[in-house]
Amino acid sequence: MTQYLIAFVFIVLMGYGLIEAWPLLAGPSLSISSPKNDTPYPSGTVSITGVAVRAATLTLNGAPLLHEKNGHFSSTLTFPRGGSILTFVATDRFGRTVIATRSIFVPTTNE
Repeated sequence: MTQYLIAFVFIVLMGYGLIEAWPLLAGPSLSISSPKNDTPYPSGTVSITGVAVRAATLTLNGAPLLHEKNGHFSSTLTFPRGGSILTFVATDRFGRTVIATRSIFVPTTNE
């Protein structure tokens, strides 16, 4: 009977340990809500929103992008006419990275 109790306690502790360690094992994750890929923006103004979970740093095309403690971020940027590729990089405190890219297009106006 004691052996079963010890095994049960061991399994419970191992499960709890794995649940608590999961953020350290998983690395960062990045979800971009806006802009959608291959979307035209006639005004050139683009709203950038998303969530970077377990990220110590977040960059957009190499420039820092501020994010809240819960990982949410938002910004509004203006882009020149033509196509642009946005590269988001989230890096955790251990140096693991995840990258997401979006292509946007600002059409030229016929004046």
